[in-house]
Amino acid sequence: MNQSESDSDEKVVRSDAEWRNLLTPLQYHVLREKGTERPFTGVLTENHESGNYHCAACGALLFLSGAKFDSGCGWPSFMIPAGSKAVDEHEDLSHGMRRIEVTCARCGGHLGHVFPDGPRPTGLRYCINSASLTFTREGQ
Repeated sequence: MNQSESDSDEKVVRSDAEWRNLLTPLQYHVLREKGTERPFTGVLTENHESGNYHCAACGALLFLSGAKFDSGCGWPSFMIPAGSKAVDEHEDLSHGMRRIEVTCARCGGHLGHVFPDGPRPTGLRYCINSASLTFTREGQ
């Protein structure tokens, strides 16, 4: 995927077969089947480097490292998305709970959930599956 494609606002629509070919089995499970990786297993959970977090499916910029914080929950946590149109939020009533699901606004991939127990100034905790993200170090 080239840089101009990953920065585009154009929606990404692919067939199930195309997603399966592009993503690892874990990425597919999380992003396309609304799965959840086990806590404390994701490679980006303990990442403290400066840079940008992108959608593993379509490359859209989702979160900046300056918004990441250690929530202790076992998944990467962010106070705010990279932009007002980076993610979409949907009510999720699955598993007998009432939560707010977070998806990539560009491709619709499941990222995780947002909770109202984060730090100031937003008070939000975007709890995001590491498998749904890729990371680009600052300056790369």
